[in-house]
Amino acid sequence: MSIELATEKPTRQGERQSGIGLLAYLLLGIGFGIVLTKSEVVSWFRIQEMFRFQSPRMYEIIASAVAVAAASVAFLKKLGLKTISGDPITIPPKNLGHGVRYAAGGTIFGLGWALTGACPGPLFALVGSGVTVMIVAIITALAGTWLYGFLRPKLPH
Repeated sequence: MSIELATEKPTRQGERQSGIGLLAYLLLGIGFGIVLTKSEVVSWFRIQEMFRFQSPRMYEIIASAVAVAAASVAFLKKLGLKTISGDPITIPPKNLGHGVRYAAGGTIFGLGWALTGACPGPLFALVGSGVTVMIVAIITALAGTWLYGFLRPKLPH
């Protein structure tokens, strides 16, 4: 099995990424996984504490992540920054719907989180730290994503 890296300059959506870009994503992902592991965000015990309302730790981490994301988006908008290829960074407005789809989707997500003890982001960090059983969770998460993509045209949106 080999990984082919393109040596093209930074590209627009739908085109290949450069080898440097892919390496940057890999290194950022590894760094993020280390941070998740060292902060115990991937710990099954911490997640159980959260769901049992025994500790505010995870809620504080989630709240700080939301605050950092909000500040980052405000910063991007205020400065009018551009991508590496020179395109303006825009965040289109979200068209919020209504109905049971949010409750159903949230319930499915929450059940998966509670059953595995991990949300999708840290699954790779858990596998990287030796919890290889999470490969099953990754495969089922990918299967669920594929199933949604397959059924999406038939679902009410």
